[in-house]
Amino acid sequence: MKLHKARSFFAGLVGLLVPTIFSFGLALEVPPLRGRINDYASMIQPDKARELESRLSDFERDTGHQVAVLTIPSLKGDALEDFSIRVAENWKIGQKGFDNGAILLVAQKEHKLRIEVGYGLEGVLPDAIANRIINEIIVPRFRENDYSGGIEAGIESIFKITRGEALPNSSQDKTRIKGNRPAAGLFIFAALIALIVGISRRTPLGGAFGGAISAGAIGIGGALTSGPGLWIAVSLAGAIVGALANFSAAAVWGNPRSVKGSRRERWPRDVLTGGAFIDGSGSGGSYGGDFGSGGFSDGGGFSGGGGDFGGGGASGGW
Repeated sequence: MKLHKARSFFAGLVGLLVPTIFSFGLALEVPPLRGRINDYASMIQPDKARELESRLSDFERDTGHQVAVLTIPSLKGDALEDFSIRVAENWKIGQKGFDNGAILLVAQKEHKLRIEVGYGLEGVLPDAIANRIINEIIVPRFRENDYSGGIEAGIESIFKITRGEALPNSSQDKTRIKGNRPAAGLFIFAALIALIVGISRRTPLGGAFGGAISAGAIGIGGALTSGPGLWIAVSLAGAIVGALANFSAAAVWGNPRSVKGSRRERWPRDVLTGGAFIDGSGSGGSYGGDFGSGGFSDGGGFSGGGGDFGGGGASGGW
């Protein structure tokens, strides 16, 4: 009985290990690092590739950061992130001890790409920014089959970020911000009117009524452009602000109408200091071809500096 259980356990263990070992044996081979631009999929125009090689060399000389590009025809069933980290560990882009390297990897057949970021650049090039570079800068150009332009724009964005510059706002962000500004402006304007009208009332209920009336008047204009939801929201806000303003005024001055001959036309400096409205805007299988053939590489003896990677970066597709 014990022998039977031992045999069953051994058979199960082998059943688990064999697929794992087999998968490692089929892991896509990491191509040789031949330069800063390693275009094994021939996706970049030769003249543009030479230009980018030169610009990446200048960037390294000026900043010390190393950036490399790798295009491959296919992942051959390998996972993008697994292959990318193997490339990073093999190439060791970036300076040893500073780990200031980045790799832009493009898999042509699968329409996938990734920016792999070294430890030392994760602070200035975090995952969220790498994701924006991919989806807002590179992918739109790739979808138009402008691979040279997409890779160039991606490299330029990495340059800007590592130099402390900001990426441009996406068109979606611009649309959202532009669309929210009129509503926010009406909301602030209505709140101010509600504040003034509310203070002129004797009771909290009166303040609320005055605030709702004034805010509602403003909200009608907003309803014509932004829908009835804005009218309701502004009216309710006006009622609340009006009532609160009435309480505040009573606490500071007492009943405003009971002060005769008083010169209290100006607000005390500390009355309106409450809230604020913010308009937020491996090794194994090969590619099926010789690495020495096809693609562009003119690195002139370029090699990684010993940089280390930990899986930081972002992936995307087109």
